[in-house]
Amino acid sequence: MAVMLAVFTLAGGMVGCGVSMPADPNGTLERVSGGTLRVGATANGKWVSLGQGQEPRGIEPSLVRSFAATIGATPEWVTGSEQELTKALKEGELDLVVGGFAAETPWITHAGTTRPYTESKDAFGKTVEHVLLVRLGENAFLLALDRFLLEQDVQG
Repeated sequence: MAVMLAVFTLAGGMVGCGVSMPADPNGTLERVSGGTLRVGATANGKWVSLGQGQEPRGIEPSLVRSFAATIGATPEWVTGSEQELTKALKEGELDLVVGGFAAETPWITHAGTTRPYTESKDAFGKTVEHVLLVRLGENAFLLALDRFLLEQDVQG
């Protein structure tokens, strides 16, 4: 009985302190909802196509636009190399990076990843699971994006 009382007291104290999970230490989900979603895009075939003076096109830019609409955000696009974009993501200059990234991306030290949302075959016939890159630690934003991707039927 004493143990149960201690558990309820602790749980009540946490609720009273406003503890909630998941959290975004830098407030990404709150900032981009109804605002601007800063998205980096690097060219990679059907995943992301970049044209001179045009917004990015392809599978992932379409996903980003649809996700942004669900949170009332407007995507603001920045194009560049994987290295430039993942550095900007790590430094908080971007919220999301797309580029047909594999779940086994070497950029894992600079970025968080969504859960794989689709699969494709590489040039060698191996299965590749695809992810989007997000800023490390922004868990509420990542959860919202993962939930959105889970509802999509993306064919790689």
